[in-house]
Amino acid sequence: MKLTIEYNAINERNTFSSGDTLTGQVIVEVSKKTTVKSLTIKAKGKANVLWSESYGKHSVAYWDSDKYFSQTEAIVPTDHDDGSFTLSPGINTFHFVIQLPPNDLPSSFKGKSGKVKYHLLAQLRRTLRAQSKAETEFTFISRRPDSLLPLARTPQHGAKDKDVGFFSSGNISMNIYLEKTGYQQGENLVIRGEIVNSSTKNIVPTYIIYQKQSFFASGKRSLHISHIVQEKEAALPSSSRLTVSKILTIPSGVTPTILNCRILKVEYRLKVILDVSFTKNPELKLPLVILPACDGAMAKVLETDEQL
Repeated sequence: MKLTIEYNAINERNTFSSGDTLTGQVIVEVSKKTTVKSLTIKAKGKANVLWSESYGKHSVAYWDSDKYFSQTEAIVPTDHDDGSFTLSPGINTFHFVIQLPPNDLPSSFKGKSGKVKYHLLAQLRRTLRAQSKAETEFTFISRRPDSLLPLARTPQHGAKDKDVGFFSSGNISMNIYLEKTGYQQGENLVIRGEIVNSSTKNIVPTYIIYQKQSFFASGKRSLHISHIVQEKEAALPSSSRLTVSKILTIPSGVTPTILNCRILKVEYRLKVILDVSFTKNPELKLPLVILPACDGAMAKVLETDEQL
């Protein structure tokens, strides 16, 4: 017996969101006439985290989970009074329809110490036989911008200055501006501002977009930081200034910001560093919100806000 699940895409990205209808087929292939007690399809959404920390010779595991939904549907008509039915030799196809809940759920995600997973599980039961199972994941993208809108619309500004010493003298400073905080996957982020080098050293401006993954369990946090974009400017000579107009592109495949999960977060920052030798480099950080690509409702709101 062979049991498989296929589901139908509803968009080019093959993603689903709150309230979407998920349709597909459970395919059962048998070599002979077979009586089945039941055949069900279950849609599930769940987050879990797990990591360990060492304390001397001992290590402690930290874990937690959050269940979002679990919906089970019987997907075949009954042929017999006891609810069983009969499969003919060959390929048998059964269609299913599942309505995803309207709740504000976090996007699918797989990180260093945890994940958010959405999947379908088919279960076939026969008398006096072990049940057969098939599973497949589907990608869920959070489409409810309500909680992110105030932050996504907000312009950002940061300033930093530093006196330099140790084989050099003078001051270096920067003023950095972003017209908004929220950017869609694949969108260009425009950095504007000014960098002033009033020191006797050359400085190298560096622009970084980094991702911060946080996982929570038992009062502890596991933190992982990774750079997703990093670019350097040419060296800025002593006693000069630079008018900043730098474009960084948000990678199209990066995970959208996740702030609506109790046990994990995915956040982003823009970091600007002034690299100067023989001193601690001044840097500033500005928060970013990464939104799903082609989110028409969110894009319209942000465009309208920019035009005001």
